[in-house]
Amino acid sequence: MPAARESLLRAAEAALSAHPWPAVRMTEVAAVAGVSRQTLYNEFGGKGGLGRALVRRAADRYLDGVDRALSPEARTPGGPAGAAERLAAVAEWTVREARAQPLVRALLTGCWDGALPSPPTMGLRPGQAAPGPAELVRAVSERAAAALAPEPAQRCELVVRLALSYVLAPGADDAGPGRLLRLTGAAPAGAAVGGAPVGGAALSGPNRTTGVR
Repeated sequence: MPAARESLLRAAEAALSAHPWPAVRMTEVAAVAGVSRQTLYNEFGGKGGLGRALVRRAADRYLDGVDRALSPEARTPGGPAGAAERLAAVAEWTVREARAQPLVRALLTGCWDGALPSPPTMGLRPGQAAPGPAELVRAVSERAAAALAPEPAQRCELVVRLALSYVLAPGADDAGPGRLLRLTGAAPAGAAVGGAPVGGAALSGPNRTTGVR
């Protein structure tokens, strides 16, 4: 029952946004979704299965956003987005989604608390909810490298990890990861990051020492 499953997931997401996971009641989720509690159990097997589905859904949505940022159809105000702008868009999406969605933040950082469904274990074996942080970073890096070839996977991973550093330790000006990307040469001056041009001078080439000037 795809329609019932989708309605239940939306209802569970709304419940989780209003209450910590231990306070979410299956009966209330089913009522909001307009289905019986038995239907909920048939779809997910119980609250644990529903929680795993929510975590998987959050991971899939995040990766869908990564794919949109990397799309060849992506554009900036000045025209088609180049590799640097698309990498910058991935970084901004990562920061924005992690701040807005506690499940995405937990997936990317491995920092879970009792207000969320139980964290997944590492790996993508049958029955597991989602990848762990290292696997998710690798998935994003590999997608970026494939979409932006011949951009090296290591550089793509660096962009993702810089974005995660901004999730964990935001700057005082809340400007996003654009400044960090400029320091590594990952985004040129004037590249659109999060809908706004990035000011300042870009490095003339890759910074192989990663030292801050």
